[in-house]
Amino acid sequence: MGIFVNRQTLSSSEQLTSLIKCRDVAESMGYAVEFIFPVDIKKIPKLDCLFIRANTDPMNTTYVASRMAGLYGIPVIDDPNSIRVCADKINMYMHLIKHSVSIPRTRFVSKHEINSEHVETLFRDLGSPLVLKEPSTSFSVRVEKVSNILDFLKVAKRFLRLSDWIVVQEYIESRFDWRIGVLNNELLYACRYIIPSETFKIQASVNGHIVYCDVECVPANKVPPTVIELGIEAGKAIGNGLYGVDIKERDGKLYVIEVNDNPSLEGGEDAYYPDVFRRIINHLMNGDRLSRGIGLSGNFYLYDMGGVYSLDTMIDLDNGDKLLEEDIYSYKIDF
Repeated sequence: MGIFVNRQTLSSSEQLTSLIKCRDVAESMGYAVEFIFPVDIKKIPKLDCLFIRANTDPMNTTYVASRMAGLYGIPVIDDPNSIRVCADKINMYMHLIKHSVSIPRTRFVSKHEINSEHVETLFRDLGSPLVLKEPSTSFSVRVEKVSNILDFLKVAKRFLRLSDWIVVQEYIESRFDWRIGVLNNELLYACRYIIPSETFKIQASVNGHIVYCDVECVPANKVPPTVIELGIEAGKAIGNGLYGVDIKERDGKLYVIEVNDNPSLEGGEDAYYPDVFRRIINHLMNGDRLSRGIGLSGNFYLYDMGGVYSLDTMIDLDNGDKLLEEDIYSYKIDF
């Protein structure tokens, strides 16, 4: 078994402790374990499975490692499709929309629509404040809350340096997010991320200092069944891998905020779930072929403000389902 790591993975004692725990569990199950660094990527074809424990992104070596495992038929978490979808917020939300998963009211806004009149319409339709997200964001970076047209235009201008599109959502106020860990369409763990009082995000820079959420692991029998069901439903919309699904509740209704591949396992998420690593390893070693990396479509899909999927602007809604069978959506971003 290979565990793919990089220098950033080893940057904290919590991450290192989690990696050692994973290795020890695998060895107790009779498997040899090797830590694979980016310079060791040529070793991947000789592995029986690969568990990626480094920040995943289609633009870095973790994606290369995942793709290499897929090409050699080696079971891998995270698989290339999951990385590609979850690294692109529009891609991810389109999967959730297609599978009728509950999310906040959402608009995908192109750079050509960023003007005062259209922004005024967004505030009228979605309320105030609004949450703006740059599509390639992770760890709550480039996620900001705005309450007026001027702030919207300022934030959008910054985000549009990285993407031709931004995600605009209604603001769902809450003091915690449910984090539902899902593996192979089953509950893996559950916890609450307690949002710091200084911000509305689980991680933020406040007065030059990074503030983090507190993690409160919750036993499965203490989690509302509807929360677990929604987490599993959201995971299924992406694939059958390992996901961390963030869910908010407002007025008795649940909303999926994000589906994250490569979810954190070092913050105490598994306090009531001692078999987390054993289940992941079993899935990698004994899972079916759906856990293996698979090839990617080269097609690019767009989703317009009216809710219509299109391929190179030529797919209409009536025949869209036939063309979306692979559940691969993306759009071009100028980095």
